[in-house]
This record gives sequence, C-alpha cells and structure tokens, in this order.
Amino acid sequence: MTSLQLTLAVEQIATTGDPARNLELVLDAVSKGAATGARVVVLPEASLVRFGTAPAAHAETIDGPWARAVRDLARELGVIVLVGTFQPAADGRVRNTILVTGEGIHDGYDKIHLYDAYGFSESADVEPGNEPFTFDVDGITVGVATCYDVRFPELFRELADRGAQAIIVTAHWGAGEGKVDAWRLLNQARAIDSTTWIIACDQADASTAGIEEPAGPRFGIGHSLLVSPMGVVLQELDENVGELVATVDVETVEKARQVIPVLANRRLHAGA
Repeated sequence: MTSLQLTLAVEQIATTGDPARNLELVLDAVSKGAATGARVVVLPEASLVRFGTAPAAHAETIDGPWARAVRDLARELGVIVLVGTFQPAADGRVRNTILVTGEGIHDGYDKIHLYDAYGFSESADVEPGNEPFTFDVDGITVGVATCYDVRFPELFRELADRGAQAIIVTAHWGAGEGKVDAWRLLNQARAIDSTTWIIACDQADASTAGIEEPAGPRFGIGHSLLVSPMGVVLQELDENVGELVATVDVETVEKARQVIPVLANRRLHAGA
C-alpha cells in the first residue's frame, strides 16, 4: 500500500503595519509556494498586520476583501493556504484567526491560548478561541495551532485524538534571549507528545527585511522548521525571509506510534 503523502511550502515572510502591502506579500508568497508543487502553503500568524500595530483598526471577517483575495488565488492555483489574520470580536477586541482557505475550504482557527507572558498581554486586545481545529487534504488530517499554543501539550494531543497526522504551527514569536532555543524545543516536544509531524512557520526577523518595528516588544525570529513525529528537526530556516518545502507521510506517523505509543499509553486524559 502506497503511503499517503502531503507536500507543504512554508513561506517565512515579515509583514508590516499596512494590510494592503501585506496582501501583496502574501499573494506573492502563495504563488511562489504553489510553484513548488505544494498542496498546502503556510504563512505566519499576524500576516494581516504585525503585532504592535493596533489589529482592531484593521480587523475584518474572513468574508472580507483581504481574505477573499487570498481565497481566490488559492483556488485558482489549486492549493490550500493558511495565513494569520484578525477578525472583529463582539467586545471591541479581535480574534487571532488563522485563515484556512482554498480548494473546498474557507474557514479559520481562532487562537485558544493567548500570549499573556514576558510582560505582554495579548488578551487585552484579543478574545480567545475555544475550539481545536482540523481539516483534511488528500486523505490526511491536519491540525492547526498558533504561537503560544505550542506551550500547551494538551491541545496537540487533542488534535491527534481528532485524527491529526500533521500539525501546522503558525507564529509571530517573541524575540529575546533563549527564544530561538525555546521555539525549537517546544515544537520538538509537541511532535513527541502527539507523535505527529510538526510544520512550524514563524515570521522572519523584521530587521533582516528592512522593516521598522513599532516601539515595544519585538516579534519574529524566523527559524521555521519541520519536525518528525519522533521529534527530530529535519529542516530549519534561519532568521531571514525564506522558504521551506517539505513532504510528510502518514506511514512515518504510524511507525512512530508503534515504537512509542504515548497516546495509547496515557493514564490521564483532559476532563477524565
């Protein structure tokens, strides 16, 4: 039996505070990713506008013109695109949404775990989501997580319980001492926890792209990476704008779950 495989293009871009300019960056990256033969093109969290630039002023629903432009190109090119946007929330905040759009799908994952850490308060501006999210492509189930979510293994196990064989992590990761090491380690740990492929896409370091960041905390360190279900980093970018193309297969997941059946061996379950 031939193993199911999925090719993904991770587009490590650096976005600005201008949604129109960012849409051009995103559409160009989608075209570039599709040209590799990938079925899924992944872009970072906060691609509509980068953190520190008042997302509520630019938020729009996934039925708005920014998201529709991404959808239309994705469908034209025959790919599924994941890209970070912000939607209006009922209380004046926004939802940090990863748009999942293209052939047969136009939906989104609202970030569950908000980055109230390292002196930053994402919850001041963002309303948390509450529902894990998966989608299917070419017979493979893919989970979605966003940035700070990667510190919460229970989400990744839940996605695996819902059938995920690969999990895409999109981020606008906070910069600082030890943060690259933490980013790499956490993605490796979540691959091991859930015995899934982890495809992690962060924004590039803005300084490498000539983008001036707003005053305050810096976000985007690059180092997008591919981690096997056994926790091995197989590919990793540096801090610059770049592209990572990877093919994942279900057979590797099945083998990992036979070798180290951590999901089957669990004694404690959330809500048990």
